[in-house]
Amino acid sequence: MSYPNLPYTAPLDDMIFTLRTLAGIDQLQALAPFASQDFSADALREILQPAAQLAEQSVAPSNRIGDSQGARLVDGRVELAAEVAQALTEVLRGGWIGVSMPTEVGGFGLPECLGTAVTEMWNSANMALALNPILTSGAALALIAHASPEQIERYVPPMVSGEWSGTMNLTEPAAGSDLSRIKTQAVRQGDHYRLRGQKIFITWGDHEVVDNIVHLVLARTPDAPAGTRGISLFIVPKFLVNGDGSLGAANDVRCISLEHKLGIHSSPTCVMSFGDSEGAIGYLVGEENQGLAYLFTMMNEARLKVGLQGLAIAEGAHQQALAYARERVQGSNPGGQPLPILRHLDVQRMLLTQRALIQAMRSFAYVEAITTDVAHHGQDPDVRATAQRRVDLMVPIIKGWLTELGQEVANLGVQIHGGMGFIEETGAAQWLRDVRIAAIYEGTNGIQALDLLGRKLVRDRGLAMGEWLALMAATESEILSENPGLQPEVARLASAREQLALSAEHLLHRAADDNDGAQAGAFDFMMQCGYVYGAWQSLRLLALLHTDTSVEAQSRKVAAQFYLDRILPRAQQHAQALLTDAAYWRDAAWLSE
Repeated sequence: MSYPNLPYTAPLDDMIFTLRTLAGIDQLQALAPFASQDFSADALREILQPAAQLAEQSVAPSNRIGDSQGARLVDGRVELAAEVAQALTEVLRGGWIGVSMPTEVGGFGLPECLGTAVTEMWNSANMALALNPILTSGAALALIAHASPEQIERYVPPMVSGEWSGTMNLTEPAAGSDLSRIKTQAVRQGDHYRLRGQKIFITWGDHEVVDNIVHLVLARTPDAPAGTRGISLFIVPKFLVNGDGSLGAANDVRCISLEHKLGIHSSPTCVMSFGDSEGAIGYLVGEENQGLAYLFTMMNEARLKVGLQGLAIAEGAHQQALAYARERVQGSNPGGQPLPILRHLDVQRMLLTQRALIQAMRSFAYVEAITTDVAHHGQDPDVRATAQRRVDLMVPIIKGWLTELGQEVANLGVQIHGGMGFIEETGAAQWLRDVRIAAIYEGTNGIQALDLLGRKLVRDRGLAMGEWLALMAATESEILSENPGLQPEVARLASAREQLALSAEHLLHRAADDNDGAQAGAFDFMMQCGYVYGAWQSLRLLALLHTDTSVEAQSRKVAAQFYLDRILPRAQQHAQALLTDAAYWRDAAWLSE
């Protein structure tokens, strides 16, 4: 029996089903940019099939090779495995970065929800490679939102076309998540600035797949105020750009080393040095001291896409685990016939857990991608504002909950493989190694939880949370009136929703009197929100497919029922944990040493 790295198959049926049913993509035809677009199942397949083919035939085969060879720094040049470089070239030059970009900058002008589906495929096929288009699209969106028209015209179209790529340069050796400690300096010199400093953990910070790399760099001007208020954002291209758009001399920026990592080996994670000689030339984006606010456009985009990485890795790990469980023989039936481990109940438990979580994760990501489209393009200002509040509320949950579950599903994949899961040859371990970073970068999941509590729940006094809770209550009433047989499932969601409302109210009150106590429950609150959201979508799916007896419908309904029966109780555990008044962090002396 051989243990090859099993091929990835894009789950187009599940993607299209989710887009058309739970996400309700047809509603986007009421928005001006998408009024003439066809969102039928056939039309969606026609759009997504080329991406699926590229993911399956080029990107996925580069995954194991890139993992084993990694990226190397040779004589100052970043070298990639040839297969990774070729696959990335095909993704970038195919224009796939522009799926949801405005047509004015060379994009396709399609809804964000379709860009979400495409991004899922790249990440399932090769998460390390997919980081490049994620960061490039994020950098382009930040420039579209905050740069001058001249800067947009000069830098964005080549990024959207895949000729150039983009990066985000925040972290420094003494400044990780605490950006107030940034030391990189930017000194004005005529119409530009000279930057000097060092940045670490810069994903795809250097490579030769593209002609130029547009670095977005946080730095301080000499008279900037202390802390995060004194941070500005600069465009620092690898090669300077002439007035006619052609490339000029190399800028004073270089990769001085590559990090050796647990996973995502195909991706060069660089230590970048700015200004070793005369100083790297950079161009201010917007106004001085507004850099962190500007970069949040890119960071929020990245956080949504990192959440997708949790889903994408879960999908790949499940596909491999299911195929292995069907093939691997262990034990026999009473008649002495050998049994595949798929027939063992504990393996079925793990596979069902994977499937139920993936179904809930995809529903979450795709439904909120539609909300993002409404927030961007809704014709009514109040509708746009309501949608944006919900997106803001959901960003930290998507990033945090989906990446936590991605780790769980990948870990189950290793367990399903048994001892062979612990052997690198099978490829099962790579899913777990790769997804482990997703809970860390773009703000650790603890930071996402604090963002959910402080910037989302407390700041608007629970307005967005209340609107979401009301939506769930309306779903319960509608389903109960149309499908009385689902009363037990409706009751479970109603109970979980009411418990979530109590958790939110508890944290709001506690934050006013004991902010440390509220923050201690933030992670549990984030996870509780995620599990309740998954239950909301699982119940909707059961109602939508209530009378459908097809094989596909039965499979989806079983996973949804399993979620409500076996996964949703986790929400109650998190609720009970955050309600405790025990101040462990105060009572344990070693925690304050």
